[in-house]
Amino acid sequence: MLGTREVGVYGKETLESINERCSALAKELGIDLDIHQSNSESEIIDLIQAAPKSFQGIVINPGAYTHYSYAIRDAFAAVRLPAVEVHLSNIHAREEFRHTSVIAPVLVGQISGFQGESYLLGIRALVELIRNG
Repeated sequence: MLGTREVGVYGKETLESINERCSALAKELGIDLDIHQSNSESEIIDLIQAAPKSFQGIVINPGAYTHYSYAIRDAFAAVRLPAVEVHLSNIHAREEFRHTSVIAPVLVGQISGFQGESYLLGIRALVELIRNG
């Protein structure tokens, strides 16, 4: 729904545009990038649990799951891949319930408030971390 949903909060950029920008950055950085979108908590958990077989890290925007999905948190804790949480909006400048991420404590970092650029910053940070240990 990006580009049409609460544009004052999330901006006008579409998910397709963000994905294209991420793919272009991956090419520039010389990395492989696999993009998934799901509204299903169980599908997200399955993707996280399968990731160590093919990937060295994860960039995720868990959306509202950020604030209450202990299942996603536990999936990250179990796989122990470096991961970065990203958000289009500044979750710390919004409603009080959005200030807490139950997922962030088991990840390497969190980037929020830069609209679609949050994804690119997250990719850059993760690649730097993986390359430089």
